[in-house]
Amino acid sequence: MTPAELQVAVGDLVRSAAARRGADLTLSNDQIVLERPRSREHGDWASTVAMRVAKQIGVPPRDLAQELAAGLGSLEGVAAVDVAGPGFINITLEAASAGALAARIVAEGEAYGRGSAFSGVRTNLEFVSANPTGPIHLGGTRWAAVGDSLARMLEAEGAEVTREYYFNDHGAQIDRYSASLLAAAFGEPAPEDGYGGAYIAEIAQRVVAEYPGDLKALPRDEAREVFRDRGVDLMFTEIKQSLHEFGVDFDVYFHENDLYTSGAVQRAVDRLTELGHMYEADGALWLRTTEFGDDRDRVVVKSNGESAYIAGDIAYYLDKRERGADRAIIMLGADHHGYIGRLMAVVAAFGDTPHEHLEILIGQMVNLVREGKPVRMSKRAGTVVTLEDLVEAVGVDAARYTLVRSSVDSALDVDLDLISRRTNDNPVYYVQYAHARTRSVARKAAEAGVTRERVPAGTAATSLRDALEPADAGPGMDAFDPALLVHPTESDLLGELEQFPRTVERAASLREPHRVARYLEQLAGAYHRWYDSCRVIPVADEPIEDVHRTRLVLNDAVAQVLRNGLGLLGVSAPERM
Repeated sequence: MTPAELQVAVGDLVRSAAARRGADLTLSNDQIVLERPRSREHGDWASTVAMRVAKQIGVPPRDLAQELAAGLGSLEGVAAVDVAGPGFINITLEAASAGALAARIVAEGEAYGRGSAFSGVRTNLEFVSANPTGPIHLGGTRWAAVGDSLARMLEAEGAEVTREYYFNDHGAQIDRYSASLLAAAFGEPAPEDGYGGAYIAEIAQRVVAEYPGDLKALPRDEAREVFRDRGVDLMFTEIKQSLHEFGVDFDVYFHENDLYTSGAVQRAVDRLTELGHMYEADGALWLRTTEFGDDRDRVVVKSNGESAYIAGDIAYYLDKRERGADRAIIMLGADHHGYIGRLMAVVAAFGDTPHEHLEILIGQMVNLVREGKPVRMSKRAGTVVTLEDLVEAVGVDAARYTLVRSSVDSALDVDLDLISRRTNDNPVYYVQYAHARTRSVARKAAEAGVTRERVPAGTAATSLRDALEPADAGPGMDAFDPALLVHPTESDLLGELEQFPRTVERAASLREPHRVARYLEQLAGAYHRWYDSCRVIPVADEPIEDVHRTRLVLNDAVAQVLRNGLGLLGVSAPERM
């Protein structure tokens, strides 16, 4: 019996108990929560539903729990049901029912863990969006890892995801960048508010080398425009290459400047004017955001005719919706927390639902530590540590995994010494080593003659087809007997495997990819404990039995889930380590 089937059974029993008493109870199966008991001595699953709904039904919680327990105990695949305390229901499944999951995982392969929570939802996910004025710093690197992982998880739950990079090529920062390049090329001091670092000199030299004439012979304004156009392009090309090597590619690179040159800003202003939310005051054009929860109204067009910063935000949101996004998600740094109120007011002004049609995720800072001391300076960027610096220090896998495994709500200290070690206290090594170990077990099993095929005729065995529906019986698993998976570590391991689909759904729904990383660490721990207690390969001259073949299926199921989970994080699953 799968957890989903058990959830339906509990729901049916609760609704029947309510109907018998004439109680008006609305309870969906999704509201039936099944949890793994902290102690497996208390069973495979536990539910507090009796205590939650007893008052509505009009019966003491423990009495309702005992009534539900009696119904559950009669179900096929349920070995025992106990009631504890004021109404806790503890459910123990038959070994064959629980163990059948291993074969199902192997049969489903890459599909195991995928769901339909966001089936067909067109989601525009904007992340990184670093200014094209320098290499990506650690904050942007964290968003690259987290954003790409979230996109993978949303897609695993059926969403149609567009990964979008907002290219900030409009405004004062580009002016300062081009002035910095010009100064570096002409041997002048950097502007007081300009950009520093070796990368500025490198790009300036490339612009000079590629220009067909003598840049110094041009009027200064013309030379600055050359550095603006070519310098931004070169920097952004580097950014895209760095992200690609980090395993992150985007479907759309949206240029901020296009909002102004295409008339998108004016269209947005016109739409809000039609809706009655714009007004003029002091020669400027204002959006009445206070009607939608903002702390003050916002200037959209200044008295001098220039667009205020929020004008681009308004136009960009409308543009995403007009391109078909059902939901827009924006990932911003901690210094953008003040944007939430005003942007949600914009969403409401357009007639949409704040926090539904637009979500804003705020991430905290990342700090590098080596030998207990902060790492602050980049060899190339000068004032910040970059994506390239982190990858050079620890590699893509360790960098991505480490940046994803903690909630973005909190600042992150990355210990370079720890994540460089090939020891079990390094989380990414611990998980990857678990996968490599499953592959080593499979190779050694093959060498020893342990396969998943049916044992010779005359040998006592329960075939896979006796435990599963015919469609579940994958090729080469005819010797699988789930009733043989009775060791406590096998029960624990199966329990962890079962949690994977729910973990992916929760991670996608809550926008918390770190849940998958932490789950993989729990699964790796359960696998290592099982490996220490249960053998897939017979010792010495012991014969190969069905228990060995069955454990091989369990071993391969763990490998599949580890691969699937690491794939959602954009991290490799090595065959050997």
